[in-house]
Amino acid sequence: MNKSSSVMVINKAAQLPALPDSGGLLSYFEKIKSFPVLSEEEEQALIIDFKQNHNLEAAHRLMLSHLRLAAKIALTYRHYGLPLADLISEANIGLMQAVKKFDLEKKVRLSTYAIWWIKAAINDYILRSWSLVKIGTVAAQKKLFYNLGRIKAKLGIYENKELEPVVVKQIANELVVDEKDVIEMNQRLGGDTSLNVTVGDADDEREKIDMLVDKRQNLEASLACKQEAAQKRKILQQCLDSLSEREAYIIRSRMLTENPETLEEIGAKFGVSRERIRQIEKKAFEHLSALVKEKVAAGQLDAA
Repeated sequence: MNKSSSVMVINKAAQLPALPDSGGLLSYFEKIKSFPVLSEEEEQALIIDFKQNHNLEAAHRLMLSHLRLAAKIALTYRHYGLPLADLISEANIGLMQAVKKFDLEKKVRLSTYAIWWIKAAINDYILRSWSLVKIGTVAAQKKLFYNLGRIKAKLGIYENKELEPVVVKQIANELVVDEKDVIEMNQRLGGDTSLNVTVGDADDEREKIDMLVDKRQNLEASLACKQEAAQKRKILQQCLDSLSEREAYIIRSRMLTENPETLEEIGAKFGVSRERIRQIEKKAFEHLSALVKEKVAAGQLDAA
Protein backbone atom coordinates (compact mmCIF):
# COMPACT_ATOMS: atom_id res chain seq x y z
CA MET A 1 0.00 0.00 0.00
CA ASN A 2 1.52 3.33 -1.01
CA LYS A 3 1.64 6.53 1.04
CA SER A 4 -1.47 8.13 -0.45
CA SER A 5 -3.67 5.05 -0.22
CA SER A 6 -2.61 4.24 3.34
CA VAL A 7 -3.34 7.79 4.46
CA MET A 8 -6.75 7.67 2.77
CA VAL A 9 -7.63 4.42 4.59
CA ILE A 10 -6.82 5.93 7.99
CA ASN A 11 -8.54 9.16 7.04
CA LYS A 12 -11.68 7.34 5.96
CA ALA A 13 -11.82 5.41 9.21
CA ALA A 14 -10.99 8.42 11.36
CA GLN A 15 -13.72 10.66 9.95
CA LEU A 16 -11.77 13.71 11.05
CA PRO A 17 -13.56 17.03 11.64
CA ALA A 18 -14.01 18.88 8.36
CA LEU A 19 -11.62 21.76 7.80
CA PRO A 20 -13.43 24.91 6.62
CA ASP A 21 -11.64 27.75 4.84
CA SER A 22 -9.35 29.97 6.92
CA GLY A 23 -12.22 32.32 7.79
CA GLY A 24 -14.16 29.63 9.65
CA LEU A 25 -11.44 27.79 11.56
CA LEU A 26 -12.69 28.79 15.01
CA SER A 27 -15.31 26.04 15.01
CA TYR A 28 -12.65 23.50 13.99
CA PHE A 29 -10.38 24.55 16.87
CA GLU A 30 -13.29 24.28 19.30
CA LYS A 31 -14.16 20.84 17.96
CA ILE A 32 -10.67 19.35 18.33
CA LYS A 33 -10.42 20.67 21.89
CA SER A 34 -13.25 18.31 22.82
CA PHE A 35 -11.24 15.18 22.02
CA PRO A 36 -9.64 13.71 25.17
CA VAL A 37 -5.89 13.45 25.63
CA LEU A 38 -4.89 9.82 26.00
CA SER A 39 -2.89 8.50 28.92
CA GLU A 40 0.31 6.62 28.12
CA GLU A 41 -1.37 3.31 28.91
CA GLU A 42 -4.38 4.10 26.68
CA GLU A 43 -2.09 5.18 23.88
CA GLN A 44 0.00 2.00 24.07
CA ALA A 45 -3.11 -0.19 24.06
CA LEU A 46 -4.47 1.57 20.97
CA ILE A 47 -1.15 1.34 19.13
CA ILE A 48 -0.95 -2.40 19.82
CA ASP A 49 -4.57 -2.85 18.70
CA PHE A 50 -3.91 -0.95 15.47
CA LYS A 51 -0.61 -2.65 14.65
CA GLN A 52 -1.53 -6.20 15.59
CA ASN A 53 -5.25 -6.29 14.79
CA HIS A 54 -5.35 -3.61 12.07
CA ASN A 55 -8.17 -1.97 14.00
CA LEU A 56 -8.77 1.35 12.22
CA GLU A 57 -10.98 2.53 15.07
CA ALA A 58 -7.84 2.51 17.23
CA ALA A 59 -6.09 4.65 14.62
CA HIS A 60 -9.14 6.91 14.68
CA ARG A 61 -8.78 7.56 18.41
CA LEU A 62 -5.03 8.08 18.13
CA MET A 63 -5.58 10.65 15.38
CA LEU A 64 -8.29 12.56 17.21
CA SER A 65 -6.27 12.81 20.40
CA HIS A 66 -3.37 14.45 18.53
CA LEU A 67 -5.23 16.89 16.25
CA ARG A 68 -4.47 19.74 18.65
CA LEU A 69 -0.76 19.02 18.31
CA ALA A 70 -0.99 19.12 14.51
CA ALA A 71 -2.93 22.41 14.56
CA LYS A 72 -0.51 23.97 17.05
CA ILE A 73 2.47 23.16 14.84
CA ALA A 74 0.65 24.39 11.71
CA LEU A 75 0.01 27.74 13.40
CA THR A 76 3.75 28.33 13.71
CA TYR A 77 3.99 28.34 9.88
CA ARG A 78 1.24 30.91 9.24
CA HIS A 79 3.75 33.69 8.44
CA TYR A 80 4.50 32.01 5.10
CA GLY A 81 1.32 33.55 3.68
CA LEU A 82 -0.34 30.24 2.79
CA PRO A 83 -3.94 29.39 3.75
CA LEU A 84 -3.99 28.24 7.37
CA ALA A 85 -6.61 25.62 6.61
CA ASP A 86 -4.26 24.04 4.08
CA LEU A 87 -1.34 24.11 6.52
CA ILE A 88 -3.48 22.28 9.08
CA SER A 89 -4.62 19.81 6.42
CA GLU A 90 -1.01 19.02 5.54
CA ALA A 91 -0.18 18.75 9.26
CA ASN A 92 -2.97 16.19 9.65
CA ILE A 93 -1.54 14.19 6.76
CA GLY A 94 1.82 14.15 8.53
CA LEU A 95 0.05 13.00 11.68
CA MET A 96 -1.60 10.16 9.78
CA GLN A 97 1.80 9.04 8.54
CA ALA A 98 3.13 9.13 12.10
CA VAL A 99 0.29 6.93 13.33
CA LYS A 100 0.89 4.49 10.48
CA LYS A 101 4.68 4.29 11.00
CA PHE A 102 4.85 4.36 14.81
CA ASP A 103 5.65 1.35 16.97
CA LEU A 104 6.34 0.94 20.68
CA GLU A 105 9.97 -0.02 20.10
CA LYS A 106 10.73 3.67 19.58
CA LYS A 107 10.51 4.17 23.37
CA VAL A 108 8.88 7.60 23.03
CA ARG A 109 5.31 8.91 23.09
CA LEU A 110 3.47 9.15 19.80
CA SER A 111 3.36 12.95 20.10
CA THR A 112 7.17 13.18 20.18
CA TYR A 113 7.46 10.98 17.09
CA ALA A 114 4.62 12.75 15.27
CA ILE A 115 6.23 16.20 15.51
CA TRP A 116 8.82 15.25 12.89
CA TRP A 117 6.24 13.86 10.46
CA ILE A 118 3.95 16.87 10.89
CA LYS A 119 6.73 19.37 10.26
CA ALA A 120 8.01 17.36 7.30
CA ALA A 121 4.57 17.37 5.68
CA ILE A 122 4.17 21.13 6.16
CA ASN A 123 7.68 21.90 4.95
CA ASP A 124 7.10 19.82 1.83
CA TYR A 125 3.85 21.70 1.16
CA ILE A 126 5.56 25.08 1.57
CA LEU A 127 8.35 24.15 -0.80
CA ARG A 128 5.85 22.87 -3.38
CA SER A 129 3.91 26.12 -3.12
CA TRP A 130 6.80 28.44 -3.89
CA SER A 131 7.08 30.24 -7.22
CA LEU A 132 7.43 27.82 -10.12
CA VAL A 133 10.00 30.03 -11.83
CA LYS A 134 12.39 28.86 -9.11
CA ILE A 135 12.29 25.22 -10.25
CA GLY A 136 15.96 25.36 -11.21
CA THR A 137 17.04 25.97 -7.62
CA VAL A 138 14.68 23.70 -5.69
CA ALA A 139 17.56 21.61 -4.33
CA ALA A 140 19.43 24.68 -3.08
CA GLN A 141 16.23 26.16 -1.63
CA LYS A 142 15.45 22.96 0.25
CA LYS A 143 18.98 22.74 1.62
CA LEU A 144 18.80 26.34 2.83
CA PHE A 145 15.29 25.91 4.21
CA TYR A 146 16.38 23.13 6.55
CA ASN A 147 19.85 24.40 7.47
CA LEU A 148 19.96 28.21 7.44
CA GLY A 149 18.61 28.64 10.97
CA ARG A 150 21.03 26.07 12.37
CA ILE A 151 24.07 27.68 10.73
CA LYS A 152 23.04 31.18 11.82
CA ALA A 153 22.71 29.94 15.39
CA LYS A 154 26.17 28.34 15.16
CA LEU A 155 27.52 31.72 14.06
CA GLY A 156 25.80 33.43 16.98
CA ILE A 157 23.18 35.15 14.81
CA TYR A 158 19.77 34.98 16.45
CA GLU A 159 18.09 38.14 15.14
CA ASN A 160 16.00 38.29 11.97
CA LYS A 161 18.07 40.87 10.15
CA GLU A 162 19.94 41.29 6.91
CA LEU A 163 23.09 39.18 6.80
CA GLU A 164 26.46 40.80 6.32
CA PRO A 165 28.22 39.92 3.02
CA VAL A 166 30.97 37.97 4.81
CA VAL A 167 28.32 35.86 6.61
CA VAL A 168 26.41 35.28 3.36
CA LYS A 169 29.61 34.07 1.73
CA GLN A 170 30.43 31.78 4.65
CA ILE A 171 26.96 30.18 4.62
CA ALA A 172 26.99 29.81 0.83
CA ASN A 173 30.37 28.06 0.95
CA GLU A 174 29.30 25.70 3.73
CA LEU A 175 26.10 24.62 1.97
CA VAL A 176 27.51 24.87 -1.57
CA VAL A 177 24.77 27.20 -2.82
CA ASP A 178 24.70 30.63 -4.47
CA GLU A 179 25.03 33.68 -2.26
CA LYS A 180 21.87 35.19 -3.79
CA ASP A 181 19.93 32.10 -2.64
CA VAL A 182 21.19 32.62 0.93
CA ILE A 183 20.04 36.25 0.88
CA GLU A 184 16.64 35.37 -0.55
CA MET A 185 16.02 32.52 1.90
CA ASN A 186 17.00 34.69 4.85
CA GLN A 187 14.42 37.24 3.72
CA ARG A 188 11.77 34.53 3.24
CA LEU A 189 12.35 33.15 6.71
CA GLY A 190 11.89 36.47 8.45
CA GLY A 191 14.78 38.70 7.47
CA ASP A 192 14.03 42.37 8.21
CA THR A 193 13.08 44.11 4.97
CA SER A 194 12.45 47.55 6.39
CA LEU A 195 14.32 50.30 4.57
CA ASN A 196 14.85 52.11 7.86
CA VAL A 197 16.90 49.38 9.49
CA THR A 198 20.38 50.47 10.60
CA VAL A 199 23.02 48.58 8.62
CA GLY A 200 26.20 49.77 10.36
CA ASP A 201 27.57 49.46 13.87
CA ALA A 202 26.78 51.65 16.86
CA ASP A 203 28.81 54.54 15.41
CA ASP A 204 27.29 54.19 11.94
CA GLU A 205 23.71 55.43 11.71
CA ARG A 206 23.22 54.73 8.03
CA GLU A 207 20.00 52.95 7.15
CA LYS A 208 19.28 50.43 4.41
CA ILE A 209 17.59 53.10 2.31
CA ASP A 210 20.89 55.03 2.24
CA MET A 211 22.64 52.02 0.71
CA LEU A 212 20.24 51.51 -2.20
CA VAL A 213 21.71 51.98 -5.65
CA ASP A 214 20.01 54.43 -7.99
CA LYS A 215 18.45 52.12 -10.59
CA ARG A 216 18.48 54.92 -13.13
CA GLN A 217 22.26 54.45 -13.31
CA ASN A 218 21.82 50.91 -14.59
CA LEU A 219 18.93 50.94 -17.04
CA GLU A 220 20.55 48.28 -19.22
CA ALA A 221 20.66 45.77 -16.37
CA SER A 222 17.11 46.64 -15.41
CA LEU A 223 15.91 46.04 -18.96
CA ALA A 224 17.72 42.70 -19.07
CA CYS A 225 16.00 41.62 -15.85
CA LYS A 226 12.61 42.55 -17.28
CA GLN A 227 13.30 40.63 -20.47
CA GLU A 228 14.38 37.58 -18.48
CA ALA A 229 11.26 37.76 -16.31
CA ALA A 230 9.10 37.99 -19.44
CA GLN A 231 10.86 34.96 -20.89
CA LYS A 232 10.23 32.98 -17.73
CA ARG A 233 6.54 33.89 -17.76
CA LYS A 234 6.32 32.81 -21.40
CA ILE A 235 7.98 29.46 -20.71
CA LEU A 236 5.81 28.89 -17.66
CA GLN A 237 2.66 29.64 -19.67
CA GLN A 238 3.74 27.17 -22.35
CA CYS A 239 4.23 24.49 -19.70
CA LEU A 240 0.87 25.27 -18.11
CA ASP A 241 -0.79 24.86 -21.51
CA SER A 242 0.48 21.28 -21.54
CA LEU A 243 -1.57 20.44 -18.45
CA SER A 244 -5.24 19.53 -18.47
CA GLU A 245 -7.72 22.35 -17.93
CA ARG A 246 -8.42 21.21 -14.38
CA GLU A 247 -4.74 20.80 -13.50
CA ALA A 248 -3.87 24.24 -14.88
CA TYR A 249 -6.73 25.83 -12.95
CA ILE A 250 -5.59 24.22 -9.69
CA ILE A 251 -1.96 25.32 -10.17
CA ARG A 252 -2.97 28.89 -11.03
CA SER A 253 -5.50 29.13 -8.20
CA ARG A 254 -3.20 27.60 -5.60
CA MET A 255 0.33 28.70 -6.51
CA LEU A 256 0.25 31.59 -8.96
CA THR A 257 -2.00 34.08 -7.20
CA GLU A 258 -1.66 36.40 -4.24
CA ASN A 259 -4.94 35.07 -2.79
CA PRO A 260 -4.84 31.29 -3.26
CA GLU A 261 -8.05 29.29 -3.07
CA THR A 262 -8.36 26.54 -0.49
CA LEU A 263 -8.54 22.87 -1.40
CA GLU A 264 -12.14 22.84 -0.22
CA GLU A 265 -13.15 25.77 -2.45
CA ILE A 266 -11.65 24.18 -5.55
CA GLY A 267 -13.11 20.80 -4.64
CA ALA A 268 -16.58 22.37 -4.47
CA LYS A 269 -16.13 23.82 -7.99
CA PHE A 270 -15.20 20.44 -9.47
CA GLY A 271 -17.50 18.36 -7.30
CA VAL A 272 -14.73 16.31 -5.65
CA SER A 273 -13.20 16.09 -2.18
CA ARG A 274 -10.41 18.34 -0.89
CA GLU A 275 -8.17 15.25 -0.67
CA ARG A 276 -8.72 14.55 -4.37
CA ILE A 277 -7.80 18.15 -5.23
CA ARG A 278 -4.65 17.81 -3.11
CA GLN A 279 -3.67 14.67 -5.05
CA ILE A 280 -4.30 16.37 -8.41
CA GLU A 281 -2.31 19.41 -7.29
CA LYS A 282 0.70 17.28 -6.32
CA LYS A 283 0.61 15.30 -9.57
CA ALA A 284 0.16 18.46 -11.66
CA PHE A 285 3.03 20.20 -9.88
CA GLU A 286 5.35 17.25 -10.49
CA HIS A 287 4.34 17.20 -14.17
CA LEU A 288 4.83 20.95 -14.49
CA SER A 289 8.19 20.77 -12.72
CA ALA A 290 9.38 18.14 -15.18
CA LEU A 291 8.28 20.28 -18.13
CA VAL A 292 10.08 23.35 -16.81
CA LYS A 293 13.22 21.33 -16.15
CA GLU A 294 13.12 20.13 -19.75
CA LYS A 295 13.06 23.75 -20.89
CA VAL A 296 15.99 24.52 -18.60
CA ALA A 297 17.97 21.58 -19.94
CA ALA A 298 17.20 22.69 -23.50
CA GLY A 299 18.57 26.15 -22.74
CA GLN A 300 15.26 27.91 -23.19
CA LEU A 301 15.17 29.11 -19.58
CA ASP A 302 18.15 29.83 -17.37
CA ALA A 303 18.06 28.09 -14.00
CA ALA A 304 18.11 31.40 -12.16
